[in-house]
Amino acid sequence: MKNMVKEFKEFISKGNVIDLAVGVVIGSAFGAIVTSLVNDIIMPLVGLILGGINFSGLTINVKDATICYGLFIQQVVNFLIVAFCIFMVIKFINRFNRKKNKEEAKEEAPAKNEEVLLLEEIRDLLKKRK
Repeated sequence: MKNMVKEFKEFISKGNVIDLAVGVVIGSAFGAIVTSLVNDIIMPLVGLILGGINFSGLTINVKDATICYGLFIQQVVNFLIVAFCIFMVIKFINRFNRKKNKEEAKEEAPAKNEEVLLLEEIRDLLKKRK
């Protein structure tokens, strides 16, 4: 039992688990912000542009079932905004990583030895003569 508790402590204290937990909390908060943006700002404006339509009230009644397709449209818009924001963040991170990798590659370029430098100098002088 003690061994299991020790393993659990090691698992919890690893950086990946903590990073994941932070990501979930921030993602949840971001989701709430985007939901508010869609429900309280974007959809009322879209409804106004389309002639005063309230998307949350758009429903179809089929016998005893009510299909709330307006709420579905709001959730699709919500998803598209979240997906676009995540795409932009990943694009920024990838651009940053590419620049970092290029800088590392430049730093790791092997130094030329004296013979190679001398041969390049001779080559350049021969090109100038022609």
